[in-house]
Amino acid sequence: MRLTVFSVLLGALGILSGCGVYSFTGASISPTVKTISIQTFFNNATLGPSNMSVLFTEKIKDYYQQNTSLSLVDDNGDLQIDGYIADYTVTPVSATASGNNDQADFSSMSRITITVFASYINTQDDEFDFERKFSFFKDFDNSQDISSEEQALVEEIFDQIILDIFNASVANW
Repeated sequence: MRLTVFSVLLGALGILSGCGVYSFTGASISPTVKTISIQTFFNNATLGPSNMSVLFTEKIKDYYQQNTSLSLVDDNGDLQIDGYIADYTVTPVSATASGNNDQADFSSMSRITITVFASYINTQDDEFDFERKFSFFKDFDNSQDISSEEQALVEEIFDQIILDIFNASVANW
């Protein structure tokens, strides 16, 4: 009886460990890949908060460290990511009539859109390499003070862009 239970547990452990290329985060990384280097994402956008470069770079480094077992190195990692913040725009989304002939109509909602260009190199398998733009947006109510909401909106947008970059690189989606 004990031998049967032991055999079942050993088999289950073997199935769960698999071949070592899948994790519960969705990352599909070859066992030969051990390191990742992420260069500073410079801010080439004409608008936006001045700390976007530092904020994005640190958030993407943290995300890869939390969701993979890769070691972060300064240069020449097995996986290499770099890029830049390409665009930051604020555009009106919905118009509202003022209801007054003496007062102009205005936008009640606006949209912040951020575009990031990312380059990904897998030194073990160049089939997965890419260079492309990732973009996401968040809408906000113009009755709110944008200066107090902007940081939170930028962080939410960056979270989605980082998830998209992660999925395109190590999750192979």
